[in-house]
Amino acid sequence: MIIGVDEVGRGCMAGPVVAGAVILDRRIRGLKDSKQLIKAERERLDVIIRKRAVAYGLGWASHQEIDEFGLTQAVRLAMQRAVAELQGQYQEAAREVQEIIIDGNYNFLKELPGSRAVVRADDTVAAVSAASIIAKVARDNYMIQMAEQYPGYNFESHVGYCTPGHRKALLELGMCELHRRSFAPVRAIL
Repeated sequence: MIIGVDEVGRGCMAGPVVAGAVILDRRIRGLKDSKQLIKAERERLDVIIRKRAVAYGLGWASHQEIDEFGLTQAVRLAMQRAVAELQGQYQEAAREVQEIIIDGNYNFLKELPGSRAVVRADDTVAAVSAASIIAKVARDNYMIQMAEQYPGYNFESHVGYCTPGHRKALLELGMCELHRRSFAPVRAIL
């Protein structure tokens, strides 16, 4: 049994970083890196993953935590929170875990026994793909909700990423509460 872990939102100018942690015991067709799936497919798989996974958890690190602690530490916090939520809700399944696989080349959870980073795990390890998908759907849905609270920024379309439309809105409207003040693109635009 493995826990697959991945995060989304690292490259955004606004909003949180969200990590997913998933344990699977059977195959789910169509799993791959969330960035390679269209929105409708991610949302369909999100429902299936939550229904069929042995266990899953989500961890969030806010834009304030990103500004205060830095991106690396915020990603670590989000991943720690995702694994802790999974372990807290599914204690029996978590006891059987022998390995934690994190997408990428850096082990954000090196303090946890059995953890290791695997490059492209979000496309090659089913549990990591599933973690990528549930984290992406949760974060995108949050940013869509924030679009109502912060009109004009079009968070519903770019979900915080540094697109031409987002940069234009930032120039015209200035920063809103969700913007990461420590990010160079935000500072440069302002």
